[in-house]
Amino acid sequence: MNKKVTFIVHAALIAALYVVLTLVANSLGLANHAIQVRFSEALTILPFFTPAAIPGLFIGCIISNFLTGCLLLDVIFGGIATLLGALGTYALRKATKWLAPLPPIIANTLIIPFVLAFVYQFEGSIPYFMVTVGIGELISCGVL
Repeated sequence: MNKKVTFIVHAALIAALYVVLTLVANSLGLANHAIQVRFSEALTILPFFTPAAIPGLFIGCIISNFLTGCLLLDVIFGGIATLLGALGTYALRKATKWLAPLPPIIANTLIIPFVLAFVYQFEGSIPYFMVTVGIGELISCGVL
């Protein structure tokens, strides 16, 4: 099979899986708010194994955020956080596999608190949101 077609199919499957897992977490009340445990974030280690995961995760995150009713700036910056995390994981593919979850944890912990504070105007400080988002990411990326 053509390598480009295989790449696109893999990316599409990863995006679809990300969306489905996010919708499941959302239906359980886990995908949004200060502590987010998105089952889909467990997929963020996939760029360690295939570059097709980078666009798959990015597109999956954007679609998921639209479908779960996120505001436009959340869709944009959530997508950017996922993209940066995926690129970081891909960059670590030559290193030990144990570091693979770190880039998405770090990217989301640094970006999403500002979305929560300024886009949604949740009550709390940026450091507080860094802790809560970091906990959710550690569960999603590190444990799952």
